[in-house]
Amino acid sequence: MKTIKEISEITGLSIRTLRYYDEIGLLKPAKLTEAGYRLYDAKALEKLQEIMFYRELEIPLADIREMMECPGYDRQQALRAQKALMEQKRNRLNGIIELITDVMEGVNTMSFKEFTETDVTLMIEHLQNGISEEQFQNFIQKYGGGSLDSYKQLLMQAMNDEKTKTSMLRWYGSKEKVLECQKPVPDMDARRKDLDELWHQFAALQKPDSIEEHLLTAKLAELYKQMLNLDNARAFLIDLADEYLQNDKLAEVQDRQYGEGTARYVAEAVKRYYGV
Repeated sequence: MKTIKEISEITGLSIRTLRYYDEIGLLKPAKLTEAGYRLYDAKALEKLQEIMFYRELEIPLADIREMMECPGYDRQQALRAQKALMEQKRNRLNGIIELITDVMEGVNTMSFKEFTETDVTLMIEHLQNGISEEQFQNFIQKYGGGSLDSYKQLLMQAMNDEKTKTSMLRWYGSKEKVLECQKPVPDMDARRKDLDELWHQFAALQKPDSIEEHLLTAKLAELYKQMLNLDNARAFLIDLADEYLQNDKLAEVQDRQYGEGTARYVAEAVKRYYGV
């Protein structure tokens, strides 16, 4: 048995707070001495830990008491849920910290210049150097009608579209960074296979807020960082998640390949991971 003073020292909670928890019926001491001193056993201390976890998630005391007094309350299940929510909170804060770091380092300058013909030519050169000549010609045939000049003009229009520029700014921070990141990525075919495998794993999992889901989403972020030469995949993945949730046709394409509802599940997993 431990006294209220000892519990206060162990947890960092004030004696006044512990007394209040007793008064509202949230945490009763295991025993009262003849002199009226509160004593707490190991079980009470375990319960107090759970209460502190809930408070860290900013859940009101009345709601905590109602949950913990529920006849079907499962401590292990509650701890798993608390862990998942705290990981989500941590990931959201990590994402914000990364963005602040980028701003401090001058990555997100919030100024995005127009793409010039020279910029677009450089991007096409990077593309051409990163794939075979046959693949490049097929690409030009598909997107430029067989004409390199036509493709260049279409790319110029696309890159200077306001929506595109806004997205690029969110993902990369500046035009210079976009151009720098257009260089060929080694082993792109292997990374595409890894991406396909991740989608299959998401489809097989379908387990919201699980540790497995968070691990898969972390792998997805790391893979897109490699594939797109991103410093931070947060903004890109959130935008991608929004597309899957708002664009039914895009979601249908993914669902045909990986199973119905997979696109929505991946999108919601991304939102959970970043605390959006």
